[in-house]
Amino acid sequence: MSKPVPIHPVILSGGAGTRLWPLSRASYPKQFLSLIGEQHSLLQHTLLRASNLQGAQAPLLVCNTEHRFLVGEQCHAINQKPAAIYVEPTARNTAPAIALAAFHLTEHLEHSNPGAVMLVLPADHVIRDEAAFAQAVARAAQVAEQGWLVTFGITPTSAETGYGYIRAGKCTSRELPDGVQTVAHFAEKPDAETAKRYLAEGGYFWNSGMFLFTARRFLEELASHRPDIYAAVHEAWQGRKNDLDFIRPDGETFSSCPADSIDYAVMQSTTRAAVIPVGLGWSDVGSWDSLLQIADKNADGNAIHGDVLVSDTKNSYLRSESRFVAVIGLHDVVVVETVDALLIMHKDKAQDVKRAIEYLKSNGRTEHIDHTRVHRPWGWYECIDQGDRFKVKRIMVKPKEKLSLQMHHHRAEHWVIVSGTAKVRVGEQTMLLAENQSTYIPIGQIHRLENPGKLPLHLIEVQSGTYLGEDDITRFDDTYGRTA
Repeated sequence: MSKPVPIHPVILSGGAGTRLWPLSRASYPKQFLSLIGEQHSLLQHTLLRASNLQGAQAPLLVCNTEHRFLVGEQCHAINQKPAAIYVEPTARNTAPAIALAAFHLTEHLEHSNPGAVMLVLPADHVIRDEAAFAQAVARAAQVAEQGWLVTFGITPTSAETGYGYIRAGKCTSRELPDGVQTVAHFAEKPDAETAKRYLAEGGYFWNSGMFLFTARRFLEELASHRPDIYAAVHEAWQGRKNDLDFIRPDGETFSSCPADSIDYAVMQSTTRAAVIPVGLGWSDVGSWDSLLQIADKNADGNAIHGDVLVSDTKNSYLRSESRFVAVIGLHDVVVVETVDALLIMHKDKAQDVKRAIEYLKSNGRTEHIDHTRVHRPWGWYECIDQGDRFKVKRIMVKPKEKLSLQMHHHRAEHWVIVSGTAKVRVGEQTMLLAENQSTYIPIGQIHRLENPGKLPLHLIEVQSGTYLGEDDITRFDDTYGRTA
């Protein structure tokens, strides 16, 4: 039996997941949510799935700067130690993101494994049949060693308009084993009639967004077909800097890089693109109706999460995050409740959630950006009340973590400890506060909050002043490198 090929998983975690609003939001998108089961997020499922492959090496992750601490925290929670986490200063689509990982692999494995095979996986997909996934990856790795760039095409089960498509070539190269085909072209998400035609003609597969090739071959093809992207990413990668547990490419250079997907930058242009048709029980969980399709359902076809009363309702996705919800006499609907938003729609309109996002953006709202609970590397906070010249927050600080040494120009703050122990600096004075104790931070006073204990610290913060925006903060020192 041949020795397993070393596989280097490259996890792309830059998606926004806007079609799963109001649960998925810009600051906490779907890859960080537990949508299938309650134990792990989609990102964690992806990491664990990759780690179980034969020959799997430590993963590389690429994410945006706002999500870097979420990525690090979720890796740590499942005992996954990444080989590297690259932080994009600006989203430039998949081709530049994959190039960062490829440059990393070719540099660090030049002597030990110059033909390093990289398995590119989106962080937010579901794969039910992990055995079939492992078999497909093993087959793809053998093909990639022959210089092919392999993608995985999902055998379509319906005329889906929410996915891009891959058209397999009519002629299969003699170099390719049975079950592996050449790629003719990639197609964007079609309208309904075009999707039906694809299904009727055959030879079309859903574009899974998963790829496998050697890092060196990918860079060769990128340099050949998109030298502008290759040059920009290479320069940005050479100017990289370490930032705690993260690696930052040069921000100005990377942000100037043209944005393009791997599909069009490389896979559409190369003569060495191959596709492996697979089933896998795959979903990109791109909309509420697709989540309903893969979710566990009761005898009436309903997927129910949270405190929900259901009566005379069928084939629906029903979710409550914060309160009691009653759904009576409705069929084929999606009802999703959060603290600050409620979505009700027919499941056939799942692709139209963007209308709500557009409304929020055009009216200067923030419900598409943040939840009421906002996660930070030290813990979280949530606004529980606000009005003219005041705001009330709940704050949780994780054990041994601390906020930045900071100052506000327009607001004063009162802190009341609910549970745990707080180490507080106000000006030059440092104190320990326990449950039911409090302190006051005047406007313009330098201060810091820390949890020196082994249990989470919970407190209530009351702000008062002329301006209470989150941008009224000057940081003088920060554990997480945010002073800049």
